[in-house]
Amino acid sequence: MTAESRERFAELCRTHDRASGDFRLDVALLLIAAETQQGLTNLDEFLSRETGRLDSLASTVPGQGRDDQRLRGVLAQFHGQPSDYARLESSLLPEVLTRRAGLPILLSAVWTEVARRVDINAYGVGLPGHFVVGIGDPKGARVLVDPFAGGRLLPYDRAKEIVAATGRQLSPEHLNPQDPIDTVARTLGNITNWATTPERAWQRLWSAELALLLPRRNLGLQREYAEALIGVGRYGDASRVLEEYADIVADAMPLEAQNARNTAQHVRSRLN
Repeated sequence: MTAESRERFAELCRTHDRASGDFRLDVALLLIAAETQQGLTNLDEFLSRETGRLDSLASTVPGQGRDDQRLRGVLAQFHGQPSDYARLESSLLPEVLTRRAGLPILLSAVWTEVARRVDINAYGVGLPGHFVVGIGDPKGARVLVDPFAGGRLLPYDRAKEIVAATGRQLSPEHLNPQDPIDTVARTLGNITNWATTPERAWQRLWSAELALLLPRRNLGLQREYAEALIGVGRYGDASRVLEEYADIVADAMPLEAQNARNTAQHVRSRLN
């Protein structure tokens, strides 16, 4: 992690215009991965090297055939398995490119970023319970593929089953293209959820700090950030963040605000 990578991440996300469709998801994910790069001295070199790996994959996509088949011919080697959920590497784009394995959302990003490079209309689809890729016209003829399963076609009935397993019913809105900012937020959320044990406290902290740089974030993230600060022993900062959070939620959630203030007081006592 460098101050430069944080600044670049914040600027990239802050200037995102959903209507333009030109957000560089690959760069955003690489800037997240930069947090894990020990001794990173040349950010541009790092970004160039890793985006070059996506360029190389794109250069081997066949020029003819159905779009999903063209991509599958190159990307079927990428897949996932349940054990990938227990690995931080599964949420880091450089590691996913090396291992050819990862979480559904990162594998989907590989598909959409390779597709973008060869002018195939592909987009992330954040189904409740899974993350897949749509290929084609979001409002017309399209197919769904499951990068976690090597890019296998995902029939509509199977998508309904996946969503039903979460207690919800598949709706047309679930099949809309996911805003890349939401993809970034979901990726950071996966890292935060992974980093819940004491030995992963620093990963939890930087994932929360990056999430706070996003233009859209849920209110509970500030509480999450305070807990991450506690995890690394920054009690004074944690107390301050909790008090700020309590002031924000006081009117809408008075009990939550009081709980946050009680926690802040307890944290301050650990400074002595």
